[in-house]
Amino acid sequence: MRFARAALLCGAGLMLAGCATTFPELEPRVRSRGPEAPNVDSVTVALWRFDDAAGGQSTDTGPFRLAGTFGIDTRPDFGRFGQARRFERSTGSFMVVSPSTHLVPRDGFSCEAWVNIDEYGQYELTPIACCWTEDPNRQSWMFAIGGQRLEPPRAYIASPGFHNFIAPLGSLGRLIFAFQPDAAGAPVSYQSAVLVERKRWVHVAVTLDGELVRLWIDGLLDSQYATRSHIRSSDAPLLVANYFDTRRLTDFTGSLRLDGGDPNPYYAFVGSIDELRISSAARVDFPRPGGR
Repeated sequence: MRFARAALLCGAGLMLAGCATTFPELEPRVRSRGPEAPNVDSVTVALWRFDDAAGGQSTDTGPFRLAGTFGIDTRPDFGRFGQARRFERSTGSFMVVSPSTHLVPRDGFSCEAWVNIDEYGQYELTPIACCWTEDPNRQSWMFAIGGQRLEPPRAYIASPGFHNFIAPLGSLGRLIFAFQPDAAGAPVSYQSAVLVERKRWVHVAVTLDGELVRLWIDGLLDSQYATRSHIRSSDAPLLVANYFDTRRLTDFTGSLRLDGGDPNPYYAFVGSIDELRISSAARVDFPRPGGR
C-alpha cells in the first residue's frame, strides 16, 4: 500500500511539474527488414549463390544449370548470405562458365551481385562478370569496376590497355557497363556517378531494356543513359572476377588453370562476390541494405 501511494504521489508530482514519462516497452516496435537473398523467378537466367563449400564447381540454381568452374586460387568465404567466393590477385582466381546463348538475353538484361572489394584494380578495370574477349566477334557485355590506371614503377608492369576504350579516365571505383550493340558499330560504355565503397558488402546491378541503361548501387538508381540497342549475341564464355584469354585454360593437371603466356594478373578482382544473378528482363527492384 505504501508503495502504491508513493507511486501515485510521484506521478502527480511529475504531472504538476509538466514532466512527461515514457515507457518504451509499451510502445509499438517498428522492425526494419534487411535485404534477402535473391530468388529464382520467371526471368532468372542463372543464379550462382557461391555456397559451394569445396571442390572446383559452382552450382547454378537457375533453370538452365549453367555450372561454373573455379580457378585454383579461389576459396569459400563468409558471404552476405551464407557463403561467398573469395578471389585474389592471381591468374588462377576466376570462375568460368561455358558459352551459352542464355548468357546474352535478347529483349532485356540484368546482372547483379553482392561485392566486397578489398582494393581497386591496378589497371583500367576489374570485371565482376563478362562475356567478352579480345576477338571482336566474341564481345557481348562487360560489368566491371573502374581501376587505378597505375604505371610503372607504381605497377609491376605496364597495362596491356585492353580496356582503355571502355574504361574512361575518371572511372576509378565506379561501376562500368560496356556492351557491343547488335547493330554495327563500336562498343559503348557507361559508368556510375558514385563510387562502389571498399571493405563492405555492396549490392551492384546493371539493367538494359533496349531504351535505357541503368546502374544501381545498394538498391538505388545511380544513373541512367538512353540507348537504342540490344546486346549482340556471341559465343564468348562467362568469366567472373578476372579477364584473360580463356583459350589458354587447361585442366591437364586436374585443376583448371592458365597454361603458359603472361603470368601477370592484370585485371584480377580482389575481394569476395556473392549471389551473382543474370536475368532476361530489366529489373527495377533491388535490395537496399538496412531495409531503407
